[in-house]
Amino acid sequence: MPGRPDPARRSRTPLSRLRVLSAAVALADEGGADALSMRKIAQRLGVVPMALYKHVANKDELLDGMIDTVVGEIDPPVEGADWRTTVRLRVLSARRMLLRHPWASAVIETRMKERPAPTPAVMAYLDEMIGVFRAGGFSLDLVHHAMHVMGSRLLGFSQELFVDSPSPAAPSSSPSPPPEEMAARYPNIAELAGAVAHDAGSVVGAGCDDQYEFEFALDLTLDGLERLRDAAA
Repeated sequence: MPGRPDPARRSRTPLSRLRVLSAAVALADEGGADALSMRKIAQRLGVVPMALYKHVANKDELLDGMIDTVVGEIDPPVEGADWRTTVRLRVLSARRMLLRHPWASAVIETRMKERPAPTPAVMAYLDEMIGVFRAGGFSLDLVHHAMHVMGSRLLGFSQELFVDSPSPAAPSSSPSPPPEEMAARYPNIAELAGAVAHDAGSVVGAGCDDQYEFEFALDLTLDGLERLRDAAA
């Protein structure tokens, strides 16, 4: 009947910024951030694309909101834990978050280069981590160096020397030397490559255990920072 409310409209969950960002994160988890579009998000939510712009003004604001959404998944500090335990647990929690959202590290890195300051959630997280170091007895100067050396590892990822998929080789008139000749030219690389355990699914390259390498570098960094703090004291 005319004028009677539509039951489907009555029962529909109201659109909100949280719903828009959650849908965007889910779509990025499925197909990557590059495949995101307002049209796809609107289809997922069952609304027209223009309805989204009441909650996110543009793609940049959408990406920033997605970053804050996933950074919000990082575990809070454990009450009563010392600085080293707190930093380690939070960094490893950040890494688990990034493994759940494989697109996030590239988006975080890109957006931090493009915008004048990190997003609010990232700023709050970094501010908390600085506070953890300060409460652990670090001077401001040493905290400054610690934040630099930790770098992206604070957010659960790191830039690696070895990459999973090498870039296509440049065209060449001569074929690559055989493995035996390569080993003769670069004996130390050949020795190392032959000694490592193989992990074909590693994001840092076949032959590397991602989680072990990440924790090894993290613990090495924390050991060094602890020694520097104790020496300064």
